[in-house]
Amino acid sequence: MTTTDRPIRADAARNRASLLAAAEDEFAERGPSASVADIARRAGVAKGTVFRHFPTKEDLIASIVSGHIAVLAEAARRLADSPDAGAALLEFLTIAADQRQRHDLTFLQSASDGDPRVTEVLDALHANLKTLVDRARTSGAIRADVTEGDVFLMMCAPIHIVENLTAPAPLLWQRYLAIIFDGLRPDGAHPLPQPPPVVP
Repeated sequence: MTTTDRPIRADAARNRASLLAAAEDEFAERGPSASVADIARRAGVAKGTVFRHFPTKEDLIASIVSGHIAVLAEAARRLADSPDAGAALLEFLTIAADQRQRHDLTFLQSASDGDPRVTEVLDALHANLKTLVDRARTSGAIRADVTEGDVFLMMCAPIHIVENLTAPAPLLWQRYLAIIFDGLRPDGAHPLPQPPPVVP
């Protein structure tokens, strides 16, 4: 690689990141009907520039979704080595809820179902989260009948709860995360009435 290659690659990476941020903001405001032209205008680039980085709108959506899931997968991987398995799982759930509060990707996730990049990072997230949950269960930090699938489904629960309020305090979701995590603890736990779900 020559020295002139490096700035070009760095610029391309910055342009891509800028386009992803503009696209996410546009989708947040307009929903899935946001057009590539809208995104290009927000990013301050020509429509053709968007297509050079992302051949289709679907490719752009999948890139946004896979990027956010990859952040969670990496957080779970990093926390797997923490000496306190219970604290590590709680920290992961805090990161996941905070991400969900700042980036609501629900409709984008539906639009990216089946994309191989999304599937790959989702598989990594499940594998890394399973390690966290297994360690927390083995250490006695959480009850023995809680599975990775249970925890995966609860990741966004604190945010869904406060969405029922018109103008919740910015950090109110932390109250409900604490309640949820207390429910994961073995102290005073009663048998769960149904078997765990199979999470794809």
